[in-house]
Amino acid sequence: MTQGSTITPENKTDAATANSFVGAMEASFQHVVTYLREHLLDGEHFTLELTAEQSQFTRFNRAKVRQTGTVVDGALELTLMAHDRRSFRTFPLTGDHVLNTNRITQALQSLRDELPQLPIDPYLVLPKGSNTSRDIYTGTLLSPDQLPTTLLTPVADLDFTGIYAGGSVMRGYADSEGQLHWFANESFTLDYSVFTPGGQAVKGTVAGRHWDEAAYHAKLKDSRQQLERMNVAPKAIAPGSYRTYLAPAAVAELIGMFSWGGVSEASLQKGDSALSRLRRGEATLSPQFVLKENFSHGLVPRFNDIGEAAPLSLTLIDQGQLCNSLISARTAKEYGLESNSAAGWEGLRSPEVCPGSLPPSDILNRLDTGLYVSNLHYLNWSDRPTGRITGMTRYACFWVENGKMVAPIKNLRFDDSLYQFLGEQLLALTEQQEFIPEVGSYEQRDIGGIRAPGILVNQFAYTL
Repeated sequence: MTQGSTITPENKTDAATANSFVGAMEASFQHVVTYLREHLLDGEHFTLELTAEQSQFTRFNRAKVRQTGTVVDGALELTLMAHDRRSFRTFPLTGDHVLNTNRITQALQSLRDELPQLPIDPYLVLPKGSNTSRDIYTGTLLSPDQLPTTLLTPVADLDFTGIYAGGSVMRGYADSEGQLHWFANESFTLDYSVFTPGGQAVKGTVAGRHWDEAAYHAKLKDSRQQLERMNVAPKAIAPGSYRTYLAPAAVAELIGMFSWGGVSEASLQKGDSALSRLRRGEATLSPQFVLKENFSHGLVPRFNDIGEAAPLSLTLIDQGQLCNSLISARTAKEYGLESNSAAGWEGLRSPEVCPGSLPPSDILNRLDTGLYVSNLHYLNWSDRPTGRITGMTRYACFWVENGKMVAPIKNLRFDDSLYQFLGEQLLALTEQQEFIPEVGSYEQRDIGGIRAPGILVNQFAYTL
């Protein structure tokens, strides 16, 4: 949580209160924007970014509520630019206009004192344009009073552990040139695990704008089925390459790596991208593989950190070929390119892997004999230039023989190249996607996620 956040136990916030909070934060944000525009000096430019939320957090352990409360938080990041230099300050945003004005005045003066001491930035991008947007998405969430009964009654007989986070998140952007963007989304995530007496776990996530009890019960039914299969002694698997089905949650972890030295144009220009071989035409991925940025679901704002609005949809890899990268304005300036409104870090913000034709009912039959991998973690590049990724299996992974799950497996380390498991070894993608939400809350509640199908791979390499 950022400085200035508050935690209120046993929160009674309802939808009307949440909506009034969104309105109050928007009013406070606009007040600061107006003040900044009126007090800029000649030659100065600014950008202002807001991150805010009103979120209900409820933590469960052994199917009981262990902690509950509300986080109400708002934080601003002010960047001041002048004479080819830039610097920034962060501070809380409150509903008190006098307090906000005092903080912004202090921040401005501090930045003005600092800028002359800094080196010139040759690729500094100044804000431009006067685009505005205002996207507000409302939902139907469980009230804090409903949470315990609704979530825990169906799992009273299970060792159920997890955390629910729900409420409104806000993002705002404004600058000295007149751009003004506002995004608010009311949504929830439930990230849970259920355990066997021996400590084996099955993981599940549920997310959306509207609570769907039928979908929750269907997810629990699937978790129960996997939990039953876990009540068998784990099978040790020797290192080697095995036919593998990677469930959507595992695929989402792999796709997340594309944000770190993958689809970034800056990384491609510097030659340290895992997709450099695709760019040079030295390799291809499977023609079945299609990766997009898709903002049509409204889960994250389209505007970036300088107010540019990304295309509603941008295909990055089409039929195994790299057709677009993510190009920020800074990278565009440095290399003489045209920005496609990527964020400054040139990572995926609303990724989607397009589905294939494998019916879920046929997964085990098509797998035949091999590994069913539900989740992965601890991923990293083991050899970025060749696209090699390493990581560990985690939660409800099984050995399958003749289309039947035989036993859970002991955790394995994998190490394989995306040019293999998304290339010549990729057999099929499922015809259905799952939304795998971001569930982090280290400094603020994360938003968005990845839409991904499961994939069937002919040979996937396990090393330990």
